[in-house]
Amino acid sequence: MTDAAETTKLANPTGGNPTGANSTVEIAVRFDHVGFSYGPTPTYDHSAGDHPTDQDLPRQTLPRQDRSPDGIHDLTFAIPQGAVVLLCGESGCGKTTVTRLINGLAPHYFDGVMTGTVTVNGLDTRQSDLAGLAPHVGSVFQNPRSQFFTLDVAGELAFACENFGMDPDEIRRRVAATADEFRIGGLIGRDITAMSGGQQQKVACASVSVAAPPIMVMDEPSANLDARAIADLRDIVGLWKAQGRTVIIAEHRLYWLDGLVDTAMVFRSGRLVRTMTGAELHDLPDRERETLGLRPTRSGQITQPDQITRSGSATQPDRIGDTDRTASDNDTGRRDDTGRRDESNGFWRIEDFSYTYRRTRRPVLSIPSARIPAGRVTAVVGPNGAGKSTFARCLQGLDRRAKGTLIAPDGRRLSRRDRMRTCFTVLQDVGCELFTESVLDEVLLGLPDATPAPSSVGSSIPSSVGTADTFPPRGKAERILRDLDLAEMADRHPLSLSGGQKQRVAIAAALACDRELLIFDEPTSGLDRRHMEQVATRIRALADHADRTVVVITHDPEFALIACDHALVLESGRITDSFALDSAGRTRLADHLTADCR
Repeated sequence: MTDAAETTKLANPTGGNPTGANSTVEIAVRFDHVGFSYGPTPTYDHSAGDHPTDQDLPRQTLPRQDRSPDGIHDLTFAIPQGAVVLLCGESGCGKTTVTRLINGLAPHYFDGVMTGTVTVNGLDTRQSDLAGLAPHVGSVFQNPRSQFFTLDVAGELAFACENFGMDPDEIRRRVAATADEFRIGGLIGRDITAMSGGQQQKVACASVSVAAPPIMVMDEPSANLDARAIADLRDIVGLWKAQGRTVIIAEHRLYWLDGLVDTAMVFRSGRLVRTMTGAELHDLPDRERETLGLRPTRSGQITQPDQITRSGSATQPDRIGDTDRTASDNDTGRRDDTGRRDESNGFWRIEDFSYTYRRTRRPVLSIPSARIPAGRVTAVVGPNGAGKSTFARCLQGLDRRAKGTLIAPDGRRLSRRDRMRTCFTVLQDVGCELFTESVLDEVLLGLPDATPAPSSVGSSIPSSVGTADTFPPRGKAERILRDLDLAEMADRHPLSLSGGQKQRVAIAAALACDRELLIFDEPTSGLDRRHMEQVATRIRALADHADRTVVVITHDPEFALIACDHALVLESGRITDSFALDSAGRTRLADHLTADCR
């Protein structure tokens, strides 16, 4: 098959002309029978030119027992210049590996065994070093903090241009223009480390765009963005497309790309299982989309009744405790029109919550009073930078500067120190709270009646823990891992997992703990449809059966509509709205969380 034929097949599988002109188009990216598996690279004769590497670059190598089975197998495809291509599929399917092979991080940073050839703008990525590929490919990673080199926004935007030796006047012009395009002019003088996760993601996208590489690679770019920021991101991708850049996006949240995508590639277990045009993705029947493990492909699907109730807690098994049961067992409370309990368990009350950064006078968070329904799941929503994560830190009492009192439903007034023993928080950056050497140990660490002890590398599960048959806590931990599709990873090091898998490990540890109030900060960031629904089911079970109160900070409309009973809207550090998620409330919540993609 010729280059043009391959490109046409990818850009428009129906056989039409992808460019609207002649059928011969330039190829931006080509994979030719490419395979990659993570792990130490075998020894090669570098003098013979078999496998040149970056000798001066530290390499990411994992011990043999912790190597990820994720990778890709025998991929062959071509991406034409100027195309917007979506890489989708369940967590661990190989999307991120494809992006790493395009930008050269695999195999130049992530060690592994590579077969076949990847070419980017005519350059063989294995023969070119990262410095040689940088002018051709810009990358936005799933965790934006991992790619920042400076502390302030202006310096970060200028960094790439400075490294390319551009004229200072040209750098200043580009920085100003990019800040305007991304609508981050108000952030220019800000400290990056003090920004919300969504703001950091926008800065990461802008810092890559400013040097104008012809190929843009994005890994979950919308994961931490609010609806307004997603709409801005959509505009930016549209701008890049109009400029003729090639944009390759690995993503689980799909609706915001409706009308932008030229080609969607669906992966499973490291293989390409489906290729379709953007129009075919838009028209994909619900059942077929669910079989492929994809989230809604257009905004109208998010608020469809079957999307809201399919994972409703009324029919889901509860496996948090020692026995399985459905919502009808031992549960006589009335249910509302969502199928959830309608009885009142009282409220957790907030009094005089405030938070002020060092060297500032005005508090960034000021909540004189608020109520959180006990035994329910409450969504805390609002734009990036509204103070949602700060609210979570105050609620947990994680920061000494957090002021205010939390009053339990039974009238106990909980100081900051008391809240540390009452609440459990899953942070937005889950890498900050993974402490042990195996996934199973991480969950055992969260159990109140089983704490794993330090052990040697390669055998991190303490012998004192015993087996599932002889030691109940371990059995409970293994059950939680099974419910979240983590059982096969029990012996893996948590940091060897994909972003979505790490997220589920942190959630598993939270499910295992015995705290009255659980706080989740963006628990479905980077999760595919199936695992998002699993997390929603587990969180609903905590409220419906374990009688826990759950507070969820989220930008994910699909998750919130499935899992939550109540919503608090936070803007500029103040609660501006509070409502129950009845039918009208669900519509209001969807409006808050869904980007306008018209």
